Amino acid sequence: MKPVAILLAAGKGTRMRSELPKVLTPVCERPMIEYPLAAVRFAGVERILVIVGYRAEMVRDVLKDADDVEFVTQTEQKGTGHAVRMCVPALRRMLAENPGVALPVVVAAGDSPLMQGETIAELLTHWEKEPSACLLGTIVVENPYGLGRILRDADGNFIGIIEEKDASDEQRKIREVNQSYYVFNAVELVDALDALTPNNAQGEYYLTDVPAILLSRGKTVQALPVLRSIEAISVNTPEERMLAENEMRKYLEK
Repeated sequence: MKPVAILLAAGKGTRMRSELPKVLTPVCERPMIEYPLAAVRFAGVERILVIVGYRAEMVRDVLKDADDVEFVTQTEQKGTGHAVRMCVPALRRMLAENPGVALPVVVAAGDSPLMQGETIAELLTHWEKEPSACLLGTIVVENPYGLGRILRDADGNFIGIIEEKDASDEQRKIREVNQSYYVFNAVELVDALDALTPNNAQGEYYLTDVPAILLSRGKTVQALPVLRSIEAISVNTPEERMLAENEMRKYLEK
């Protein structure tokens, strides 16, 4: 079955110091969300669930002519896991259309203007060759401060994600990090989302807990360090937006 994508686009982006939904912040004169949309389309995705929340009507208006987009509303901001959980009815509908057929679901952030279509395509190709409950796209960076570290066992197998605030001094030395690029088996994703709990200081449901839930059930979870260096740049502030624009221009000039 053709892959489906879920793009997280419900956030306000307070640090951007703007009233715009974060995904509509312009980068090189285009709303940020247009770039991940282009990336997943490049990789062969034909159905995209865009999760909206803050000023949802603005995002809907910008994307109103996108025939491959279906909007899902997150009325309360309860974390990334809660946002994806809002897509469960749509995923169940898609699964019912093709019973017994494995459905890959790409989950990524809608505020990732430097996402590369080649990366998404590589992850999907790997998933097709080695199907798993979850495949994470990761990257090795020079400065991993503030990012979730990828934990592996002595044989190099993925065993979890540890957030900066929860990591030991030794774990903070790990340079392979999570950038929120996922490919899930739709059935496994739906089942794992039901088991998510808000057992954290923020009282939110974290998508990063889903791989651990799947592992605890004996499911296969893999992490593949295939992200390009440009994809390590996040946009959370006006200053980071300018950095992203500069890097994008350099990349396009190559």
